[in-house]
Amino acid sequence: MARLLPLFPLQLVVFPGSATPLHIFEQRYREMVGEAEAEGTEFGIVRTVVRGEESGLANTGCTVTVESIVERYPDGRFDVITRGHRRFQLVSLDDDKDYLRGTVDYFDDEQAEPIPDDLMDRAMAAYARLNEGAATLPRSAHNLSFRLADGIDDLDFRSMMLQTRSEMQRLRSFTEFVDVYISRRQYVNLMKKKAPTNGSGHKRPGV
Repeated sequence: MARLLPLFPLQLVVFPGSATPLHIFEQRYREMVGEAEAEGTEFGIVRTVVRGEESGLANTGCTVTVESIVERYPDGRFDVITRGHRRFQLVSLDDDKDYLRGTVDYFDDEQAEPIPDDLMDRAMAAYARLNEGAATLPRSAHNLSFRLADGIDDLDFRSMMLQTRSEMQRLRSFTEFVDVYISRRQYVNLMKKKAPTNGSGHKRPGV
């Protein structure tokens, strides 16, 4: 019988290869993450999707392993650094334990594709704009598209990237999204500066 994957529902989308800090405080997740640390096994982070008054789970997630324990607190809470590994789709859920587990199908990209130089150039330029030229990544980096996009906190975009089974398509999506994201981020920062002074901000068309 296939092992059920322990699941940690969060308003979070984790990419393969990414480092994600977590603060573990609920007893059921202390148990779950503690077992993963002790046994060197994976658990899955799956996004909690909230739409109005309803919430549910996304059908795609990413497994993580515990890379290090940052701090343990006297009351049993602890901080960990996790590392993303395998993407999966949820097939079914099991609630026999205090925390959810799931039957999952793991997946990767459907095929390896040579990335055109012009697309790579545009993706790297978009990454430089996103980080204001302060960060660089080697073109040959494993899971490059995920590493480029890891600085974007838009959960819908991250979910789309996680589900996409083509490195070329992820690079295109990243390149097309960056300028929209930067513009949105600049507008939000502007409103944060204006709001304390006059208590209002005007919604920009299309936002």
